[in-house]
Amino acid sequence: MDWEVSAGEKEQRLLEWLGRFQSALVAYSGGVDSTYVLYAAHKIFGSKALGVSSFSETVPEIQKQYALENARVIGANYEIIHTLEMEKPAFLQNNADRCFHCKDELYSVLGSMARERRYDVVVDGTNADDLSDFRPGRKAADLHKVRSPLVEIGMTKQEIRIRSKIAGLTTWNIPASACLSSRIPHQSKITLEKLRTVEKGEDFLRSLGFVQIRVRHHDNIVRIELAPEEMLRIWQSDLLQKIVDHFKLLGFKFVTLDLEGYRTGSLNL
Repeated sequence: MDWEVSAGEKEQRLLEWLGRFQSALVAYSGGVDSTYVLYAAHKIFGSKALGVSSFSETVPEIQKQYALENARVIGANYEIIHTLEMEKPAFLQNNADRCFHCKDELYSVLGSMARERRYDVVVDGTNADDLSDFRPGRKAADLHKVRSPLVEIGMTKQEIRIRSKIAGLTTWNIPASACLSSRIPHQSKITLEKLRTVEKGEDFLRSLGFVQIRVRHHDNIVRIELAPEEMLRIWQSDLLQKIVDHFKLLGFKFVTLDLEGYRTGSLNL
């Protein structure tokens, strides 16, 4: 109950924060956080709120489905664009600042849209917990004057999930999501083939009933991250050989399970 009261208070702070403006364009990925921000923006602005998703090659299909579904649930104005980070050599090079180049492309497009259509502010779904991880995309947000209301009011992922459940958003309990390029180690060049291989691997694991997953692409080696509590299912359900065979068909020579399990930003270590 204490969590719910705290989350409710912060939601009120979010609505008050948004209420200082007359309209908002939301960088909307379809994940837990940006869906909640779009819900709040629609609650305050109605037709003067616009959610915009980039459906580039780096976005998993399942995330696109969440975006479409919840835009309908919320009833918000919604548009899909296609950004061109896959044409930027600095992004494909995949150095430690990769996320900056992706977000720089996205926020540049969203900033132009906001100016042309006279939206007061562009907001994203970055939350207070995100500040503890290495996120070069934050520099792009600052550069393009994109605001992060969940950070500014101090709202955490757990609080967002609580309020999302109350709001009836289907994203309230979905696993944390990130673009497909985050599965490829820095300095290993990003290619469309690698992105598709990762997505096929994660779709396969999801079809077996696993929920919190990451397929990390280390060239000839795949490193599979699962939530620790899900790992035993590999042996209990006799899935080991099935998983090995599938990932070898995807082109990997060695199939590995990371015994530390799923954790965000494991390639940032």
